Order: sequence, then C-alpha cells, then structure tokens
Amino acid sequence: MEENVDSIKESNNSDDKLLKKDQIGDVSPKETSSSISKNQQVTNKEEIGNKTSNNMVKDPNKQKVGEENSKPLNIKPKKELPIEKKPFNEFINDHLLPSLIQEFKVRGFEIADINLKNTSRPIAGDKCWVIFCEIKDICNFWLSFEKEDISSLKSISLCKSDQKPSVIESFLIDEKRITLKLIISRILQRLNGQKLIGIN
Repeated sequence: MEENVDSIKESNNSDDKLLKKDQIGDVSPKETSSSISKNQQVTNKEEIGNKTSNNMVKDPNKQKVGEENSKPLNIKPKKELPIEKKPFNEFINDHLLPSLIQEFKVRGFEIADINLKNTSRPIAGDKCWVIFCEIKDICNFWLSFEKEDISSLKSISLCKSDQKPSVIESFLIDEKRITLKLIISRILQRLNGQKLIGIN
C-alpha cells in the first residue's frame, strides 16, 4: 500500500516537473500571439511611414514661412485713357478750349471769350452743347454738339464780329474717329475758308 502511494507521488512530481519545464522553456500561446501582433504593428507603422514619405512631393514653388520672395512682381502700369475717351465736359474744358486758345495765340490772335454751355444752337434754336468763341476784332464761331459726346452730330456757325450768324453747317460728319487735333484743324480750316482768318 505504501509502495503504491510512493509511486503515485513520484508520478505526480514528474508531471509537475514536466509542466514547469514547459512553462519555463516555451512561451505560452497568449504571449506568442501578443508578440506577433506587436511585431505586425511595428512593421505596419514602418510601411505607412515609408508610403507617406514617398507620397510627399516637395513643391519647389512653395516658400518657407519668413522667406522673402526674391522674384519681383511684374505689375503692368495702367494705360492712361486717351483724352478723347474722357468725360465730355473734362475733354472740352481741360483739353479742347485751352488748345484752341493756344492755337490762336500762336497765330497772333487774341481770344476775347470762349466757353461751353448747354444752350440754344444759333439759327436752329434747339438746345444742345455749344462752344462759343470770340476772336477779338476778327470773328465769332459756335461749335455745337447734339449730345454730351464728342462723337455725336456736330454743326458749326461763324460770322464776323459785327454780324450775326446766318448759316449752320455740319461739322466732321464723315470722320469715324474724332480727335482733339482733328477738331482744331477743321475749325481753323473753316475760318480760313471764309477768309475770317488768314492762315497759310
């Protein structure tokens, strides 16, 4: 009976030793699975990091913050509007009238009066924009614009200083492009054609 008990104890001891040996020498299944998952996470992170760095393309045009732009900006200056495209009153008062005064002065004539008014056109009597000019002791002329626009229909009347106008004539009706120089040259041409001023 004692022998049986001893043999049972010995077999139990040997089983315990085998279990301990297995636990010490081998890794448990739980530990194995956790170490595998950790290794997979590390490799996954490395792969994601590599993909991200490969996908990030450096843009040479992008500047770093605080870095000054070495290339100067090419800003085109605005072209100044031609004087003929300026508002009607500005064109007449700032350009045409002063230019007429200068033209007559250069030719030895004195302007006694020159102005722009929205008034009755000579002879016709309709209301429009009229430039009146009195050349001292020589003649008077009236240049009329139907509208507040230098391209609108125009007419001219002229007479000697001691007379009243009797004729109204169309002015620059065939010209497509009306310019300051053209208006001045045609006024001088009309006055010269009537022998009111002698321009050679």
